[in-house]
Amino acid sequence: MHSLFLDHLRQGALLADGAMGSYLFERTGRLSERNHVYEALNLDHPELILQIHNAYLQAGARCLTTNTFAAGRSQLDPLGEGLRCDLVNRAGVRLARRAIELYQATTQDPGPFFVLGSLGPPAEEVTSPAELAAHYQQALAALLAEGVDALLLETFTSLPQLLAVVELIQSQAQAPPLAVEMVGTSLANPAALVAGAAERGVQLVGANCCAPWEVTAFLDAVQDLPAVREGRVLLSAMPNAGGFQRIGHRYMTHVNPEFMGRFARTLAERGVSLVGGCCEVHPLHLAEMRNYLHGRRSGASAPVVAPAAHTAAGPAEKTPNGGFSRKLLAGEFAVSVEILPARGTAPKTLQGKIDFVGELAASGLADALDITDGSRGIPLMPPGDFIGVLRERLGWTPSAGDHLELIPHFTTRDLNLMALQSRLIGYHARRIHNVLFVTGDPPKMSPSYPRSTAVFDCDSAAMIRYAQTCLNAGVDFGGEPLSRHPDPRTHFTVGSGFEPEALDPSREREKLERKLDAGADYIMTQPAFRTEPLATLEPYRRRAAFLVGVMVLSSLDQARRLGQVPGVVVPETVFQRLGAFSRSEDQARAGAELAVEQIRWIRQEGWSGLYLMSPGAHQPVLGVLAAGLG
Repeated sequence: MHSLFLDHLRQGALLADGAMGSYLFERTGRLSERNHVYEALNLDHPELILQIHNAYLQAGARCLTTNTFAAGRSQLDPLGEGLRCDLVNRAGVRLARRAIELYQATTQDPGPFFVLGSLGPPAEEVTSPAELAAHYQQALAALLAEGVDALLLETFTSLPQLLAVVELIQSQAQAPPLAVEMVGTSLANPAALVAGAAERGVQLVGANCCAPWEVTAFLDAVQDLPAVREGRVLLSAMPNAGGFQRIGHRYMTHVNPEFMGRFARTLAERGVSLVGGCCEVHPLHLAEMRNYLHGRRSGASAPVVAPAAHTAAGPAEKTPNGGFSRKLLAGEFAVSVEILPARGTAPKTLQGKIDFVGELAASGLADALDITDGSRGIPLMPPGDFIGVLRERLGWTPSAGDHLELIPHFTTRDLNLMALQSRLIGYHARRIHNVLFVTGDPPKMSPSYPRSTAVFDCDSAAMIRYAQTCLNAGVDFGGEPLSRHPDPRTHFTVGSGFEPEALDPSREREKLERKLDAGADYIMTQPAFRTEPLATLEPYRRRAAFLVGVMVLSSLDQARRLGQVPGVVVPETVFQRLGAFSRSEDQARAGAELAVEQIRWIRQEGWSGLYLMSPGAHQPVLGVLAAGLG
């Protein structure tokens, strides 16, 4: 079956909307009940449904789900709405279409956008064709008559019932594509769902209305099935916000908008074609999901470059870049310390950071300073500008040289490919010869902050290849010589990152392999509080220098917050160690002692170096380095 909807799913992850029911509850303060039936609001308060659809479109959804989840006869009849079944379902489709029309008229967004006709399970467990027809026939006929782009069978808990509904729909003339989703917690045998759907020609199968980790379990169970690997069955995932957990001294859910954003990107990386949300996943979550999915759509393919006239710069050309490059290329232990540039204009804040860098350089304990680039997607001073201010204030002139090798983190988020090349050429001219390429977090905006859009023309692996294969060989990204000078080459030392505790370890290893194949000189890992995940790097340690990340924890609360960040695991033993102290200064001392022990282990195990982070405060850095390296 040819379908524009299916065609777009095959091109990459498509973003659906979030919850309708829980968002209606938030907006109205009333549960669905007689005289306030959620689906009947399509007729009684269409402006409210339009507002909800528009909120999801503004957040980035490309698929709207009709407000018809419980609009079958067995659900509407007990509430006195059965006679309006046809009208409710027709209005559900028309409102979604109208919302898209209004959005496109305002934004000039060409789309495409899709309308998914929602069909939930009957009020009772029924599987007989007669009972299912009595429940669905009127609603189904209305949705088909209004021309939905696909039918979404969602939140089913019985596989036999779901497959029986599929067969009912497929008996209709000109049925649209089907997406079938079951509640993850009810899936005793996810493979049976995929097999049953594939046998009936269903091309989109997934899990919904369950916590993100239950969606992950579903993907683990089905991603290697032949029907999925061969592309005969595409995958969908629409998790809810998960349950409450004890976090610190509060009960709360850690599935906040940013978590859902990161999880959406993980879903896309695992090959999920339709990504959306269910209960308690609302427009703020969708906005983050949109940003992270946009970040996923980067030009990850290797650049095709004409052969350069020069051999790419190697160790001889990179060694003069600074003590950090010299040590790494010589196989010596190297130390880099991370710093966040200033966010605002406070002179005292900026001077405090400069004073710290001066003390770090004078201590002789570190070889490099690496400067983050919009960490966590918030607007900070660009690393190149911060380097310029540092040099000016500390008197690090071209003749005197830098007392630390300065490494800007370089995200691919904010600039198109032409501007990325221009910035690197500018770095070369400004004596910045070491760059750490990271794809970067999508822009993170507070409610009062203007909406910002990421670019992501390419990812970090592609940028490594562009820097090594093009600029370091004397040609631009299109293969043209950088100049007529006898040696137009740059000589960047090139690094990137790795997450030892990534949510999808196989995907993270695949990205690492692409970075190494592209020619990365060194890799810095995210904080590694456990040694076991670092074992995955053993096969790669001869291909590049690996610097293990150590974070100096300043408090128990900070450790708990960090433990909620996807891709970072803080063991229970760390919580216990810091939690043994009630005073904040004692917790900070315990965090510093832990960091010292990690540094000693890193040196003992023969790693190439250390990447030290201390986001809570700069004060512990010198003491931790002196104790760990002494």
